[in-house]
Amino acid sequence: MSYIISIYFEKRRKKSNGKCSIKLRVYNKSDNAKKVRYFTTGIHLTKQEFETIWINPDNKNLRGNNKQIYLKLLEFEKRANDVADAMTFFDFAKFEMKLFRKSTDNNSLKYYFDLIINDKLKNNKIGTAESYKYTLSSLEDFSKTDNLTFNIITPQWLKEYENYMLSNNKSYSTIAIYTRTLRAVYNKAIEQNDISNDIYPFGKNKYKIPRTKKVKKALNSQQLKVLFNAEVSNSNEQKAKDFWFFSYSCNGMNLKDIALLKYSDIKDGKFTYYRAKTFDKSAEKTEITIYLTDFTNSVLKKYGNKKKNGYVFDIIDIKQNATIQYKKIKNFTRYINDHIKRIAKEYELPLDLSTYWARHSFATNSLRKGASMEFISEALNHSDLSVTKNYFAGFEDKAKKEFADSLLDF
Repeated sequence: MSYIISIYFEKRRKKSNGKCSIKLRVYNKSDNAKKVRYFTTGIHLTKQEFETIWINPDNKNLRGNNKQIYLKLLEFEKRANDVADAMTFFDFAKFEMKLFRKSTDNNSLKYYFDLIINDKLKNNKIGTAESYKYTLSSLEDFSKTDNLTFNIITPQWLKEYENYMLSNNKSYSTIAIYTRTLRAVYNKAIEQNDISNDIYPFGKNKYKIPRTKKVKKALNSQQLKVLFNAEVSNSNEQKAKDFWFFSYSCNGMNLKDIALLKYSDIKDGKFTYYRAKTFDKSAEKTEITIYLTDFTNSVLKKYGNKKKNGYVFDIIDIKQNATIQYKKIKNFTRYINDHIKRIAKEYELPLDLSTYWARHSFATNSLRKGASMEFISEALNHSDLSVTKNYFAGFEDKAKKEFADSLLDF
């Protein structure tokens, strides 16, 4: 046993009525960084009361309030030992979390969702936190309760949830996102030793999360030409078109990364950045370099802030917190997509055209122009070539015909 737990009289901070705080003292013999921590019990006693109730208690003579205090301290100490005993490796953070939560929290789905959501918010992962919120809301809507527990959810329950989602016109992609999020919550609870692997509803001979093939959304070279030369009706459409092609020309740069671009990132005809989406997912951070062209320079000049400090574009403000920045970027993306769709409709381009298409269009058209898969994978900052392959929309019939005709050109 690597820890010692005891009830402690904190004499250093005496209240005006002569009473001191009674705390739980935890000594961790295996922790070199911080061996002792104190946790409040919510009880205050004088030194004499503490000795009477706890140090030298005569259980036969303890009555009334003294008896209640003794039992409360006894239960608190027992609970602390039970929590510590259940831990494979003693850790103060996990110990504190489990000690002060409700006894039913270990089996509560909402408790774990809230735990993860709060952690994501603390780390400014606003979008991920939102995804967990949507998932929990969907599961509660289906079950018609906000008191879901881990043991209620079975493979059959998940299959019924899937059918419920489909009946409400939800796609398999949405179902996959929500069930993967739920699986992550199960994994977290198992990691914390709060639930057993026996009730894990995913995997072989259990519920299988739908695997969906991503729809390839890329404009071909002719469509790109039409969009680039399209005459716009107003400045909003012009701005949407400019930012769409800025993304396309910068190797399919995500709008969030465009919003986070700073003047300090630009130097010697190029700029460098780290992709926000994948930055925290790998220990090795890969810097992406984008070489500026006449077009991208014109966008920087046209929409860049005139002071030429902080963020390049007036999408977000450096003084805003992560939540406000997330909402601003989301609104800006919606603004670009709304106006690019209006151009698409006018010029008979795909009606679901969006900024998402810019990245895929860059990948597909780079390959069609002869770039290697390895070059494109590096440009997109992918960790694996298989990820890059998913971006391609395939080749046009014209390209296939030209290739077939060339087979006998020895």
